[in-house]
Amino acid sequence: MKNLGMMDPAFLGSLQPKPYAEGGDSVYTINAGGASYRVHEFKTVGSSTLNITTGGEFEYLVVAGGGGGGGGTAGGGGAGGYKSGILILAVGSATVTVGNGGAGATGSTGSAGSNGGNSVFASVTSTGGGGGGSNSVNGLSGGSGGGGGAAANGAAGISGQGSNGGTGSSLAPFGGGGGGGSSAAGAAGQGDGSGNGGAGTASSITGNSVVYAAGGGGGIFGSTATPGQGGSGIGGNGGNSSVNPTAGAANTGSGGGGQGNNKLFGAAGGLGIVIVRYAI
Repeated sequence: MKNLGMMDPAFLGSLQPKPYAEGGDSVYTINAGGASYRVHEFKTVGSSTLNITTGGEFEYLVVAGGGGGGGGTAGGGGAGGYKSGILILAVGSATVTVGNGGAGATGSTGSAGSNGGNSVFASVTSTGGGGGGSNSVNGLSGGSGGGGGAAANGAAGISGQGSNGGTGSSLAPFGGGGGGGSSAAGAAGQGDGSGNGGAGTASSITGNSVVYAAGGGGGIFGSTATPGQGGSGIGGNGGNSSVNPTAGAANTGSGGGGQGNNKLFGAAGGLGIVIVRYAI
């Protein structure tokens, strides 16, 4: 009989019990790269748990809530922080928190959007996106920074989570800066148009390629001026005097669009998401 101590380590590893857990808004099995995985998606805002009955390696994607767009001639909201990787976890309960999207500014001139809420998986925390700025009001820092309003600066993102927001223009019609995205900074506002939101990042943790954490577009003054577009098609679009801004896509952690008319308000950031999977 062969000595177990001399066996192939890969064979010995195959004898180890596979990870297993319960919890999440949806749980399903996928095949990817020739392997089978059990996937847990958490989409409901607030705290819950992943109950681990067999420990092992858990792959994760943690996206925080996106920042809200600013009011007035405003910047777009920054994307929520984006983190992915692998944790080795023992039997027990792992905390999961899904961050809310930040509210759009509820005032006009001088009102920044609110930051998004943090998302958490066990020891991993992603920081909520920064709110977009307003007239002469800088964007707010976050996982990705909010865009600056007219004649104001974009805010810094956090290295390893996101990017900076774009600067707002001081030239009429005062385009706001785009919110930062997880893969690219928000574009600066110009005299003839607002900055677009920064691009998000694609993940295939669910078995399909999905983009998360894009920035919101900046707003601009006037009814014919061009507002900024949300990054990657999931960040909220900016507004102008005749078009309202739109919210970041739900459960993508994308920023909301900034407003361009002082009588209207910024749009909300998208809710965050936490996704966990493991080989079965």
